[in-house]
Amino acid sequence: MKAIGTPGPLPADDPAALVAFDAPEPVLKPHDLLVSVRAVSVNPVDVKVRGSRQPEAGQPSILGYDAAGIVTATGSDVSLFKVGDEVFYAGQIDRPGSNAERQAVDERIVGRKPERLGFDEAAALPLVSITAWELLFDRMHAGRDEDETLLVVGGAGGVGSVLIQLARAITGLRVVATAARPETQAWCLEMGAHAVIDHSGPIDEALTAAGERAPKYIAALTHTTDHFEALARAVAVQGVIGAIDDFKGLPVELLKPKTAGFVWEFMFARSLHQTPDMIQQHHILTEIARLVEAGQMRSPLTETLGAMTVETLLEGHRRLQSGATIGKVALDAI
Repeated sequence: MKAIGTPGPLPADDPAALVAFDAPEPVLKPHDLLVSVRAVSVNPVDVKVRGSRQPEAGQPSILGYDAAGIVTATGSDVSLFKVGDEVFYAGQIDRPGSNAERQAVDERIVGRKPERLGFDEAAALPLVSITAWELLFDRMHAGRDEDETLLVVGGAGGVGSVLIQLARAITGLRVVATAARPETQAWCLEMGAHAVIDHSGPIDEALTAAGERAPKYIAALTHTTDHFEALARAVAVQGVIGAIDDFKGLPVELLKPKTAGFVWEFMFARSLHQTPDMIQQHHILTEIARLVEAGQMRSPLTETLGAMTVETLLEGHRRLQSGATIGKVALDAI
């Protein structure tokens, strides 16, 4: 089958960073679906893995996590889906990805595609939706009816776009997002943020200047190392900061005087470790689809770059690396 993969760690401006090749057909495990991929979207993890993965000699590694498509075959133990179902999912980090004609994916991390969305719109949702849900409810343990504030650092990115919508749709939290540019600030308000502050300076000072109370929940989605000291000053007593980006050596001792917590969110953890509650990601995507069908959430897709080729996929990677992307970028089938 046709596929696009990385031959080894190369920068996105190198035309050889991705290559088109003929890949072996996926082999189904008992809980697997074989999906004919109709659209994919690009995430920061695609860029990170492309820049670090060292495939086996002579065999490029297929990247891509978000996808939407149609089930064409099922494994022996599949019970949630059947051939012909339209699905969306974020895949696994330790299996061949979605940048191919077909992909094998465990049904326990797959949801039914919302009927009102096109394949490209649906492909922009899974990874960021699961990340946002797990961060808010499974890691930070936010309550649905709390009279508290959620601060979303980097609200115009993919995860931020969904987290704002999710919190507004099913919680009573006041949602304050951060963004630096007029267009990203406008996007956060369009997603449903009650207020937006500028994160180009100290975030705690911006919160105070805006008259906002100390947030009990802080979703640190980007540049956490740069913002951490300000976030430690900003977080409410007994609050929690949840992060998704990569860094080392944070001064977490700054949280002790407030007995505030710090947690990580890594949406691949459940599938990577085959946890007993792995099917929770199927349930999350089912709820996201319900919210979309009810008109309470929308896809964060802002642009589809056309059919997936080496050139268009590299363009997607370059846009993510620029840090200027709003929402999500998708590509149609290879």
